[in-house]
Amino acid sequence: MTVLDLMSGFIVELRKAGLPVSLTENLDAMEAVKEIPIEDRQAFKYALAATLVKSNSHWRAFETIFEVYFSLRGPEHQIPGDMTDAEAELWREEQEMQQQGDGAAGSGGGMDSLTPEEIAQMLMKALMNGDQAMMRALARQSVQRFAGMEPGRPVGGTYYLYRTLRNLDLDNMLDKLMEANREQAAQELTKLEERLEKDEFESRIEQFKQEVEAEIRRRLVADRGAEAMAKTLRKPLPEDVEFMHANKEEMQSLKKALQPLTRKLAAKLARKRRHGRRGPLDFRSTVRHSLSYGGVPADPKFKYPRPSKPELMVVADISGSVAAFARFTLMLVYAIQGQFSKVRSFVFIDGIDEVTDYFKSNVDISDAIHRVNTEADVVWVDGHSDYGHAFEVFWERYGKGINPKTTILLLGDARNNYHAASSWVIKEMQKRGRHVYWLNPEPRSYWNTGDSIVGEYGSFTDGVYECRNLRQLEAFVEKLA
Repeated sequence: MTVLDLMSGFIVELRKAGLPVSLTENLDAMEAVKEIPIEDRQAFKYALAATLVKSNSHWRAFETIFEVYFSLRGPEHQIPGDMTDAEAELWREEQEMQQQGDGAAGSGGGMDSLTPEEIAQMLMKALMNGDQAMMRALARQSVQRFAGMEPGRPVGGTYYLYRTLRNLDLDNMLDKLMEANREQAAQELTKLEERLEKDEFESRIEQFKQEVEAEIRRRLVADRGAEAMAKTLRKPLPEDVEFMHANKEEMQSLKKALQPLTRKLAAKLARKRRHGRRGPLDFRSTVRHSLSYGGVPADPKFKYPRPSKPELMVVADISGSVAAFARFTLMLVYAIQGQFSKVRSFVFIDGIDEVTDYFKSNVDISDAIHRVNTEADVVWVDGHSDYGHAFEVFWERYGKGINPKTTILLLGDARNNYHAASSWVIKEMQKRGRHVYWLNPEPRSYWNTGDSIVGEYGSFTDGVYECRNLRQLEAFVEKLA
């Protein structure tokens, strides 16, 4: 397969993973790699990243796809110096395997003559010396010897990685390295020196693990093909992760992606407000400027009304799985609250409480969300969602605060546990306020099924929007300005 073919499949997979790669960026990447040999993997990867990756949150997806598509292409290394005969033989065998491909992978060659203890000793020496070339050779041979990989077997790379590392006893390797380092030291190490040495050995062990992962990935790609492996490893970008199904790691990615998103949205909303629709013709200004054209009104002037900032009320269901959705929406709204003249927040389950004061400007947003979850008085009877009762109490306590400048944002899946809907409250909100929008974190196909009554509520709003991830949330927030 040529580099051009690899690049073509690589770009297609980046787009499937959600990375926005334009035709111009594709051409820029093609030009960049002309100057860098594919054998220089690191430089080649960063050249592609410089032209194709526009957000730090996209880096992990890019790196995974790169390692899949270019796993079969790598540098050829010279035999390292200062090797024993056994190490040199192992190195040559590894190089022969690399040249012959996976056809030789099952033969084992001279590797069978080495015991696991001997391999561990060679690995320990490579880690002690920081010998990257030898670590790479040992990673390839360790995978061949211990992973038990079989062509066509539908097993994930994690299983093969576990088998390989278990046989190498890496858990105890750090202690052995530290003990050997103490024995070699001319004098007793200080605590600082020990800590620095420990950090360095941990880094080398992690590097070796990455070499093992890369070798397993290379063999899987050779067996199953790059497209199949890329599809297996494909993960959504942070902005495409669903709030209601995100795991702990994905939640961390969402939090990291939120801050740059709020900065971008704030800039967009401010720019949109500055360049609002032009007003009626300014006759006096037009006539005055027409004098420079001999009295011809060639340059009409208009009155640009000063756009007012809307007020915002956020009413959010924080029960069960929709709590994550409400949390990120509240974070986003309060991060851009400078674009609104006033922001008030309310949370509910079957009772409702105002939590505006939790989000003071000098309060950390995570602390505010924690207070919402622990201090807000949102349980009326049994702590199961009751939209009807919560809305009635909201109207009774806070309805007078709605005016023609107020936009009401309702967040929830509208699963009401078959209680009374009290949809008349939404109708009154729409009459008194500027806009009423409903954001639903469930897929549209789930709406109005079971105890969902989003359609009944939606008939009295200015729109019901599916909002399952940050990308959809960003698209909606732009409508609020």
